[in-house]
Amino acid sequence: MTHRFTARTVCGLDDPEQDDCVLAGLAESDDEGAFSLMFMCDFAEPDTQEIALGFDTHCLVTPDQNTAYGCVREVEMEGDLLSVTLDPASLTALGLSDPRIEITLAAPPADVTRMRTVLAEILAYGRPEARPVVKNL
Repeated sequence: MTHRFTARTVCGLDDPEQDDCVLAGLAESDDEGAFSLMFMCDFAEPDTQEIALGFDTHCLVTPDQNTAYGCVREVEMEGDLLSVTLDPASLTALGLSDPRIEITLAAPPADVTRMRTVLAEILAYGRPEARPVVKNL
């Protein structure tokens, strides 16, 4: 069953002077137990070790720090609905049961615009064959 949630808090961070990595985050709320998704990548191009380990692409983190690299297959934005389709092989690592996630964006418009810009940057990072299909982002 598709996982659905409303993101009332979103962010887009990509300042190498202030941030550890490029991050686009979406969360139900600021509460620690709220469902969230964090899309991340490094500022620098992947190095030899990252390539060897398969860490040369985007990363997705779900609650409880469940993590998978290169797992996003498609992202589509339609109105205030962001749809994410994941590689089914990544579901166990992410602690999810369905490869489709639908997020209704209910955050301030400026925050949503910023998150969309940074998310597009993250999804274009790394090896080309791991980049997802991106529609209307």
